[in-house]
Amino acid sequence: MEFSEHIKTANVEDVVLRQPLHPPYRGTLCITGHHLLFSDREENSSRQLLLLLRNIDAIEKSVENLQAYSGRVANAGRKERTSGSSGTITIKCKDRQVLQLDIPGMEQCLNIAHSIEALSSLDCVAEMYPFFYRPSDLSLPQQWGLNSHERLYAQIKSLSDRWRLSSINEDFSVCPSYPQSAIVPCDVDDDMLRKVAKFRQGGRFPVLCYFHKKNGMVIMRSSQPMTGANRKRCREDELLLQAVIDSSEKGYIIDTRSGQQAQQARMTGGGFESKSIYSSWKRLHRQMERGKALQESLVKLVDACSDESHNMDRWLSRLENSKWLSHVQTALSTAGLVAECVERDGHSVLVHGSEGADCSLLISTLAQVIMDPCCRSLEGFLALLEREFIQAGHPFQQRCARSAHSHARLQQESPIFLLLLDCVWQVWRQFPLALGFSEALLLRLASEAYASDYGTFLCNSEQERSVSTDGLVIYLAKSSQLLFFKTHISRSALGVKSKTHCLFQALLRQTEKYSNPLYEPTELAIWPSVHPQSLQLWRGFFLRWTQQARYLEEAQEEIRNMVNEWGKAGLQLMTS
Repeated sequence: MEFSEHIKTANVEDVVLRQPLHPPYRGTLCITGHHLLFSDREENSSRQLLLLLRNIDAIEKSVENLQAYSGRVANAGRKERTSGSSGTITIKCKDRQVLQLDIPGMEQCLNIAHSIEALSSLDCVAEMYPFFYRPSDLSLPQQWGLNSHERLYAQIKSLSDRWRLSSINEDFSVCPSYPQSAIVPCDVDDDMLRKVAKFRQGGRFPVLCYFHKKNGMVIMRSSQPMTGANRKRCREDELLLQAVIDSSEKGYIIDTRSGQQAQQARMTGGGFESKSIYSSWKRLHRQMERGKALQESLVKLVDACSDESHNMDRWLSRLENSKWLSHVQTALSTAGLVAECVERDGHSVLVHGSEGADCSLLISTLAQVIMDPCCRSLEGFLALLEREFIQAGHPFQQRCARSAHSHARLQQESPIFLLLLDCVWQVWRQFPLALGFSEALLLRLASEAYASDYGTFLCNSEQERSVSTDGLVIYLAKSSQLLFFKTHISRSALGVKSKTHCLFQALLRQTEKYSNPLYEPTELAIWPSVHPQSLQLWRGFFLRWTQQARYLEEAQEEIRNMVNEWGKAGLQLMTS
């Protein structure tokens, strides 16, 4: 379907735009296939709004008839009666911005609202804006991304000969959500890996994601073992985990489910590692919310932040009831536990929940930020995100389809990545000198994950970014239910990596904007406090379009300018 089929009214004059931190102004509204464009109609004015339609989470519309009497006199001495209509569209964006458009004419208002609703919810990846974004100062990269996975293996290879880079998943047949290569123990061959993959949910067999240079301990991650109610075993899985540790060592399994949830998973074919079988591993349960529960927590928090009653008791009560900061606390404390096992106790760790593509990635990423100084630089942090979320198969397309304002029924949305960025912001706030990037980077990433000009967060896995499956879709209506079947009939290249720009490479071209001017690298681990009084609401994001947040941005910019001036002055002294 062409974009033009969704656009009944392309341009509307005399529209009033109301947006946070700006006075209302009148101008021309234009809708394209991917953007909402508003331009001030006053001469010599540069005020305009360019809003990516994908950024729109929900709209609310209202229309009213206008009736009045003009100054003209009709027959019998009566004034002539005139009528008209107008409408208002409230646009709620995924980046927390709320806009209002006052549109003359009921029909025009309804047409604009219909176009926005249709174009902001397109599901076809190939129709999304990153495939059309062609800035004049950029060319499509021959190398897409930062090659962080291969770089990690090169670092490990120089330190240890116990690990190898397997290409078993080169055609994505072993695990559709994994990248084409994985770091595994040298003692485990590819035939064993295939059997382990069949034993782990979704084929996500244990892979190395972090090697601790100080003591050689590692962090592994995977999905749950499919033991089922019959306590099924997999000898190859047991040998793989034993190969991770020497016979004299002990490892820890951090399960991001409660013990009860892990037991219940056995009834549906899942399960956990039995203590009697995996005797060298100690299992610890740290329950973390995910899915619908986490999404509802975000919705409650955003609603609380939109409360204009200015009642402090009510605000604090709603903040607490959202439980968002509790999720932040749980994530940081669980990551801290993993870091303690590796850094302080000298033991390797396996992290998993059920699918291993959400909380497991969150915890492994945070643990590396705590322990590894390389992951705290600007480039190192972006490489970490690429390795642990993009390449590791976090389903961005599903998790970030909608945000907190959407009226659509929750399906697979879940703000795991936003929770990660919030946790990193907490670390950044507690250790302002230890991280080489600024809050501006975290804010940019939070926005880009939901709506972007770049292809980095498109799709749900590396396989989907490489190829797209065309299919025959058959809809059958039966008993008021819509059944959906999809039969694969061919494969064709989607070309995300060849036809879109890479966000991370673009960010590295703007290091001055996103680097931390106060950065002082340290080789030590940093241990964030998780006491309730140590955790704060991420005002820069959740209160982003308020005057208070604007003051914080201005303060950060002033600090950056001061540090830059000091650096220039110091350089002049050295050269004089």
